Amino acid sequence: MLFGLSGSKSLRAALLKAILPLLLLTPGASAAPETTDYLSFATEDEANSTEIFSKASPAVVYVTTTTLRRRSRFSLDVMEIPKGSGSGFIWHASGLIVTNYHVVADANRMRVTLQDGSSYIAELIGGAPEKDLAVLRLLEPPKDLTTLPLGDSTELSVGRKVLAIGNPFGLDTTLTTGVVSALGREIRAPSGRQIRGVVQTDAAINPGNSGGPLLNSLGQLIGVNTAIYSPSGASAGIGFAIPVNTVKEVVPQLISYGRILRPIMGLELASDRWRRRFGIEGLPVVRVFPGLPAAEAGLRGISRSSRGDLRIGDIIMAIDGKPTNNHDDYLTIMEDHKAGDIISVHALRGDAELELDVRLTESQ
Repeated sequence: MLFGLSGSKSLRAALLKAILPLLLLTPGASAAPETTDYLSFATEDEANSTEIFSKASPAVVYVTTTTLRRRSRFSLDVMEIPKGSGSGFIWHASGLIVTNYHVVADANRMRVTLQDGSSYIAELIGGAPEKDLAVLRLLEPPKDLTTLPLGDSTELSVGRKVLAIGNPFGLDTTLTTGVVSALGREIRAPSGRQIRGVVQTDAAINPGNSGGPLLNSLGQLIGVNTAIYSPSGASAGIGFAIPVNTVKEVVPQLISYGRILRPIMGLELASDRWRRRFGIEGLPVVRVFPGLPAAEAGLRGISRSSRGDLRIGDIIMAIDGKPTNNHDDYLTIMEDHKAGDIISVHALRGDAELELDVRLTESQ
């Protein structure tokens, strides 16, 4: 008998089931907190990642390259050997693919594999080693290729969610997620130049992710994954991506001209190695080319005295108030201008300071 109640076992069991939760509550205690809000938040975030991956992954490709090598130094026969692999994404439905320059550099043959497993031969139509970007074209592209919407890297902020899709270690169409962990980083390009304004993320980026897209929570392209910072060569929580605004500037030029077009002054500068060897600050002008803006503005290169001794030419110290400490500084300034712009050049000629206006022209 339970609390003076009699009856069948089934009746007592039903009553016990009904009142047991009340017996377990102590005075002042309340029921367990609702978890609906937390579960709803987690589900929304997961649903967002799932939706982005579903829409974007068909635009992500796997790039493999081969090179030619002699079978032996005593033979003229050559064989194709694997060179490397990486990721990329479809830029235009006509079959244009964007990837990293270092993925396809020095390759003799390139093959692009789509998410459905179909594979196509591709050709390199443009490369920018100074930005680690390259554009490939599928020789026989299929129809209905998926492309990615483009975002704006100036709208990024630390803490924003990002998603990386690629082929790490050859494992096709892999998704990793994280946040923007820093902005405005600098990394070294294959050409040796510094790439500025790079996006840093903690989304896992491993070998094979290079060239793949970095996306925001709207599924928009915000960067091209290009490098990891890790002594072991595997992801250690710091990855880098070239910002999409740089991609939007560079890729159309690679498609149209095969390279980045910069305006020029029409001069030759001494190498950084030569400049460092003689302890010279600024950029010494070796020579100016007749008929081009530098010569017309009055800049001078190296000359010989009446005795045959070499005389150092003008030394460019700054352009538009920005110091020119090396070639990288100079090229970065040139990239911010177009043909027809007038720049202010601050130079030294012996002990005299010069301020010259130079109208830039198109590169040849």
